[in-house]
Amino acid sequence: MSLPGYLLAPGPQRVFAALPDSRAVGGCVRDHLAGLPVHDLDMAAPFAPEVIAERLAAAGFRVFETGLKHGTVTALLEGQPIEVTSLRRDITTDGRHAEVEWTTDWQEDSARRDFTINAMSMGADGALHDPFGGQADLAARRVRFVGDADQRLREDYLRALRFFRFQARYGGDAPDAEAVRAVHAAVPGLARLSAERVWSEIKRLMAAPDPRAALRLMAATGVLGAVLPEAGEAARLDLALARGVGDVLLRIAILLPVGTDIAALASRLRLSGEEAGRLRALHAIADAPAPGERDADALRRFAALARLRSEAAQPAEILLVAAANRPGGQDTRLLDIMPPGLGPAFPLQGRDVLALGLPHGPRIGALLGAARDWWLAGGARADHAACLEKLRELAEAETS
Repeated sequence: MSLPGYLLAPGPQRVFAALPDSRAVGGCVRDHLAGLPVHDLDMAAPFAPEVIAERLAAAGFRVFETGLKHGTVTALLEGQPIEVTSLRRDITTDGRHAEVEWTTDWQEDSARRDFTINAMSMGADGALHDPFGGQADLAARRVRFVGDADQRLREDYLRALRFFRFQARYGGDAPDAEAVRAVHAAVPGLARLSAERVWSEIKRLMAAPDPRAALRLMAATGVLGAVLPEAGEAARLDLALARGVGDVLLRIAILLPVGTDIAALASRLRLSGEEAGRLRALHAIADAPAPGERDADALRRFAALARLRSEAAQPAEILLVAAANRPGGQDTRLLDIMPPGLGPAFPLQGRDVLALGLPHGPRIGALLGAARDWWLAGGARADHAACLEKLRELAEAETS
């Protein structure tokens, strides 16, 4: 087999020269064989990590040893990063971490990997090394564990989540029965995973072109209920995918039904403040009453609410989440009532209250809120003059 283009670049060529018998491994080989773009280049070599770092530095790479204790160094040449890892064998595993030692045996290193499609490697001569039939599995769209599936999962229960991520991208309509059985049996072990690892895998799954089949399989095996019990039916994503929505957090917000306790979810999975805030904004009107079929005022009210509550999300995105919570999840009226990113804007601001001669204080917010409620109740149609008149009425009513 001839050497693919991504291995002909100066970076991998110098790695091959500096580290005899080094190979490209894992995802780059898999994606090349699948006809997909190769984004990240990972390589491995039969040397201890300190030797790898020394030889790569001598070959002109900038070497970063941040992963040295795990056997990995990052080498940078002409702006291209390459992760180079020592061949490893597992000494002990506990379902979350592994104690490893270095080896020169490629078979041992391949045998500790998760799936056959990730256990392939390619040397400087372009020869494919495929000890577990990964190329055939890739062609058959089959995601299969290396060796004993139960053992692979006992070594690291995160592999149960990774199975669905890879199934979504590389799997076919009939998932590997042995893998599904083993994943189902491994559900209790998921409790040992850190929240950060679980959240990361959920996001990576939801970044797949179409995660719906994998989500349904996750639900059937009990995995989805164990890691994201708030999730609704995968069909909630139908409208979003039909409209080309690829934003991961927006997809997750759509998957979460009305009434989801976003604060509890954010705390359990340790979301960033930005992620939690955006999920809250996206759910801002998810539980608002559904407008009637011909109720133009109610539809405008939806649009106005979306704009009012869109500090951390676009109004059109908020309406898409609201649409997913309508019966059948296909209420496109909520998406067609305004151009993307727009919606009726409440005409008044704090200075309008101050112009009435009222002092600064909580009363300003209360009066603005009452005027805004009146504006929304009327279908968000009243203009600045009408809203200002209502504001005067409200202020006078308070003082009378």
